[in-house]
Amino acid sequence: MRSKSIKIMEQISNYIGNHYRQHHSTPTTREIASAVGLSPASGYKYLVEMNKQGILSYENGKITNLPKIDKTQTGYFSAPLVGSIRCGDPEAEEEQVEMYISLPEAIFGKGEFYLLRAVGDSMEDKKISEGDLVLIQKQPACEIGDIVVALDENGENTLKIYSGIDKKTKKVVLKYANEAIYPGKRILVNELSIQGVAKHVIKAL
Repeated sequence: MRSKSIKIMEQISNYIGNHYRQHHSTPTTREIASAVGLSPASGYKYLVEMNKQGILSYENGKITNLPKIDKTQTGYFSAPLVGSIRCGDPEAEEEQVEMYISLPEAIFGKGEFYLLRAVGDSMEDKKISEGDLVLIQKQPACEIGDIVVALDENGENTLKIYSGIDKKTKKVVLKYANEAIYPGKRILVNELSIQGVAKHVIKAL
């Protein structure tokens, strides 16, 4: 296999690059194997080897980084979709890149972004529903009224409205945005780490 691997790895790299430029997402292991005439098991072995050589990053059966492939187009940026975040009670933070999605700078602006899939109904008043993709700009600070990805002192995250500091308890206030179901509901936390601020919502079809 080693004597033929360089040529096949080049074919794999070219296929991934072309697939990304056409579909703005990374192909599956099975798609890659089929495209270069390999079995899924052999395709997997090549991707593992390419990961070891630093040609790409391949983790948990998914391509998470393509350092030697031009992922962007002029006027576009590549945002990783890193899973879901609860629009409700906090849940344990779990970040895993599912794919990369190419988005136009003319619509979404410039910056360091990532995408999260919304789960729950606590942000309905802000037009964020379950299944929507929320574009998050990475930044450690926020202003009152911002919709934030918040990680508290217990290592749990959630998507809520940052509402400053409670005068009585001196705790950080995170508010729900669904008065019909959660009237006046809020979360108080002792310490808060901001993982980013929501900038756009891409509605689920």
